[in-house]
Amino acid sequence: MDRAEVLLIGGRAGVGKTTVGWEVSAQLRAAAVPHAIIEGDFMGQVHPAPTGDPDRSRITESNLTAVWANYARLGYRRLIYTNTASVLSETAGMFERAMGSGTRMVRVLLTASDATARERLMGRELGSEMEREFENSVRKARLLDRHAPTDTVRVVTDVRPVVDIAREVVAATGWVRHG
Repeated sequence: MDRAEVLLIGGRAGVGKTTVGWEVSAQLRAAAVPHAIIEGDFMGQVHPAPTGDPDRSRITESNLTAVWANYARLGYRRLIYTNTASVLSETAGMFERAMGSGTRMVRVLLTASDATARERLMGRELGSEMEREFENSVRKARLLDRHAPTDTVRVVTDVRPVVDIAREVVAATGWVRHG
């Protein structure tokens, strides 16, 4: 395989992107499928944002490009990338520039009810950000639902074991051959 492939796992806060991403990685390791994994939320976490880059997109792309170059130099061609909005069409250019033209993108949007997202966020948000995080999660869930491209695979995470969710995500990639 010469061209790069990226599995974009997106979804609202509290949907389980990071947990599912790590379980997808575990299942790919078990199937001996070479891959790298990046938690996209960390690629642009700076304060204050660089001058003229209020949405942190340039620093995110610059970091992704540098990290992917290291993986590619070692022969990796598959990437799992988790980030809330990674599945949206406007991210395609960033991945093409960072990973090369013709990069195959598999978009998976994880979904969860407001009640499930709130419960999960309450388990992880221990500080003053809980309500703001939940309100942003609700807003982003609606935005992702409306604007995810039609080829996006939607996977419900409510009341499901992470192993089963990840199995469905892995199946969407076609990276593991059964038979």
